Amino acid sequence: MTTDLLSPFKLNDSIELKNRVLMAPLTRCMSDDNLVPTQAMVDYYARRADAGLIISEATIIRPDAQGYPNTPGLFTSEQIQGWKKVTDAVHAKGGKMFAQLWHVGRVAHPHFFGGDVLAPSAIGVEGTVPRMRELTYVTPKAATIEDIQGLITDYAKAAENAIEAGFDGVEIHGANGYLIDQFLHFAANQREDQYGQTPENMSRFALEVVDAVIAAIGADKTALRLSPGAYFNMDEDNRDKAVFDYLLAALESRHLAYLHGGIFDDSMRFASLEDKTTSEYLRSAYKGTLVGVGSYTFESAKESIENDQFDLIAIGRPFIANPDYISKVKNGEALTPYSDEMLAELI
Repeated sequence: MTTDLLSPFKLNDSIELKNRVLMAPLTRCMSDDNLVPTQAMVDYYARRADAGLIISEATIIRPDAQGYPNTPGLFTSEQIQGWKKVTDAVHAKGGKMFAQLWHVGRVAHPHFFGGDVLAPSAIGVEGTVPRMRELTYVTPKAATIEDIQGLITDYAKAAENAIEAGFDGVEIHGANGYLIDQFLHFAANQREDQYGQTPENMSRFALEVVDAVIAAIGADKTALRLSPGAYFNMDEDNRDKAVFDYLLAALESRHLAYLHGGIFDDSMRFASLEDKTTSEYLRSAYKGTLVGVGSYTFESAKESIENDQFDLIAIGRPFIANPDYISKVKNGEALTPYSDEMLAELI
C-alpha cells in the first residue's frame, strides 16, 4: 500500500484533516506576563495552518500548573480571548487546531503562583527551572483526594474553555514526566490509596481526567498524549509497563480522537517495553488512531505509516524552521535546517 500523507484523513465522524501531517506541540514561552497569547503567537500559528492539525504548545489548566515562564493558560477570560484570536487566524486559513492541556505536577515552581506544588507523592526532582536556572525545584505536596478531584474538575473546565476559545478539540498532556505521567510511574507514585500501588489504581487519575474531558466536550474532540518509554524527569522501572498495559486496554472503549505517542526519538528501544520502541509498543497495545512522533522525516514517516506503525505523524522542530513545511514537502523543496537559535524568536 502506498500512503499519501498529503491526502485528507478522517479522524472521526466530526473531524476531517486535510492531511496526515500534524504540527507537534512546541513550548515557546511567548505568552505575556498574564499568560495570554500574544499577536506574535497569532501570526506564528496562522503561518502553519497548512498542517492537517496544529497541536498547540502545552497550555496550563490553572495557576499551579506552571513550571516554565510565559507559558499560556486557559483558565481566565483574557486567556480564552487571546487564544480565540489564534484559532480564528488558523481557521481563516483553513486549518484545524487542538489545545494541549497541561499540568506539570512536581516540576511546577511556586515562584509562578505561590502555594504548594502538587504531585502524586512527596517526591521531588533535582535540577532547576528551564530559562530560569536560578530557581531550584522544591519537594511537592502529595495531592489529597480533594486535590485530585479539583484537578480533574479543572482539566474538564480547561477543555470547555478551549472549545469556547475556538479550538477544534483538546489533547490531554499525559506524557514526558508531567502530572498525569507521574501517576503512571512507580518512581513518582508511591501512594497507598486508590491512586497507587496497582496498575488499575495508578491508571485511575488518567482515566478520570479523560472521562471528565469527554463528558465536557465529547470523545470526538478528546485526545491523549502518553510516553510509556520516555523517562524525562523520571527514573525507569520495569513495573511501569503493566500500568500502561492496563491503561491502554481501558482507553480502547473511550474512542478518543487519537492517541499521541510522546517520545523525543522513536528509534530508541526500551528494556521496560520488552525492547520495543514507543510506537511499536503503543501499536501492539492500542488499536485506535495513533500519532507517531520523534525525529521522523516526511519520507521516514510515510514508510512507517505504510508499515502500520501509526496513522498520523507529528512533526516538531522542522515546523519551527519551516512555516511552509507542507508546501515545501509537497513541491520537493529543500527544508531549512533547524537550529537552537530559532527558539529565541517566533518565525
